[in-house]
Amino acid sequence: MKRISSKQKGARFERLLASKFREYGYDDARRTAQYCGNTGDASDVVGLPGIHVEAKHCERMELYSWMAQAIRDAKAGEGDKLPAVFHKKNNADILVTMRIEDWFNLYREWEAGQALNVCETGSLDDLRNQIMNTFLGGHTERVEKNE
Repeated sequence: MKRISSKQKGARFERLLASKFREYGYDDARRTAQYCGNTGDASDVVGLPGIHVEAKHCERMELYSWMAQAIRDAKAGEGDKLPAVFHKKNNADILVTMRIEDWFNLYREWEAGQALNVCETGSLDDLRNQIMNTFLGGHTERVEKNE
């Protein structure tokens, strides 16, 4: 069996990530040149606005050193991007690792979008309850309808 170099394996994974990003609607996703001077962005894959992508396809995980690299490269690049490590090992799913504060920032944005969906498709009571649950951590009774 022919052994694949780690550089080839990494490049193949970066192409796979760019393809996955495009599948999810991020049509401009692509693999970058591998140093910041070429593109102004040190991400391994670009096309997810606001996210610095560090891509790793390795059997032995070194998440903390990979995350440190993502944080360092995100600061060196353009803008205020959230560092994220997209990683996998052979015959396994792709996983994403982020700092908890960055994850909560994304989650809050998701929650806000959910509240907008309720606004557009649900009742005012549903929206009121969602807001109460968000701010009170779900430790509240349903808001009674005022008529």
